[in-house]
Amino acid sequence: MLTFEDCLGLCELTQDEIDAIAQHEHIPEMAALELGEYLVHTDDGVRMIKRMILDDIADAKRRKDIERVLCLKMTLRHFVDTHPDNANVD
Repeated sequence: MLTFEDCLGLCELTQDEIDAIAQHEHIPEMAALELGEYLVHTDDGVRMIKRMILDDIADAKRRKDIERVLCLKMTLRHFVDTHPDNANVD
């Protein structure tokens, strides 16, 4: 049986990126990992994940959670650096 850590090791996303998807979609971590891994292999998936992270940043700003904003900005930077194709979002 595969553990979450096993699946994360096979995934093209980091733990922070998975956490951002889980937060945005209000789903468990494992479901977010599955969704994220699927999305990075679709035409619009990278843009969708970037949009999720940007939405999470906006939400953290509204809550005045500066620590979360900074964490998500680092997550976004890493995501864009490692998935540059199709990552353009208005």
